[in-house]
Amino acid sequence: MQTIDFFWGTGRRKTAVARVRVRSGEGKVLVNGREVENYFPRLIWSKSALEPLRASGMEGKLDVLVKAEGGGLTGQAGAVRLGVARALIKLNPDLRPVLKRGGFLSRDSRMVERKKYGLKGARGRRQFSKR
Repeated sequence: MQTIDFFWGTGRRKTAVARVRVRSGEGKVLVNGREVENYFPRLIWSKSALEPLRASGMEGKLDVLVKAEGGGLTGQAGAVRLGVARALIKLNPDLRPVLKRGGFLSRDSRMVERKKYGLKGARGRRQFSKR
C-alpha cells in the first residue's frame, strides 16, 4: 500500500487562489518558495494565514507548502488560511469542530462589485448640484 505524503487544501478569497499542501515535519512554512515572514511582510497577514495551525495545536508539527496566485497579499493570506484549514481536516477529521468554531472553514464571499456603465465606478456618480 502506498502512503500519502501530502494532504491538499484549496482556499480562495476575492480573486486569490492558494493551493496548500500539508505534511508532517518540523514546522517549515513556504509560500511560493519563500518563508512566510518574507512573503507576507505585514505581521497581520502571516499571522492570519497560519491561524488554523495555532487553533488546532499543530503549529511546529507540520510543514506547509503553498502556491498562491492572483489578487493581492490580503486576499492571498485569506486564501492560505482557508486552504490550511481544509488540508488540516483531510489530515485529521477530528479537528473539524475546533476549526469550524474558529470560523476557519467558511469562505469569505465578498468580491469587488463591478463598475456600472454611466458611472465612475461601482456606485460612484458625478457630484450632484441642485443649483
